[in-house]
Amino acid sequence: MAKPAKPPASFEDALAELESIVQAMENEPLALEVSLERYQRGIALVKQCQERLAKAEAQIRILDGETLAPFENGGQP
Repeated sequence: MAKPAKPPASFEDALAELESIVQAMENEPLALEVSLERYQRGIALVKQCQERLAKAEAQIRILDGETLAPFENGGQP
């Protein structure tokens, strides 16, 4: 069994690796086992990207007077 790959250092790294996997799967003839490994890695990367986006979304703030307030209602007061 393959050793689990370490998580990418950044969202951009994860996205670049995911794009590379998709391109390889679309353009290269791969053995079934290799295709499954890449698919599983791709799913793990998608989950990591979704988690990072959710965290970033939770951190979005709007300036409300002199304090930072959570981003709600599309930024409308």
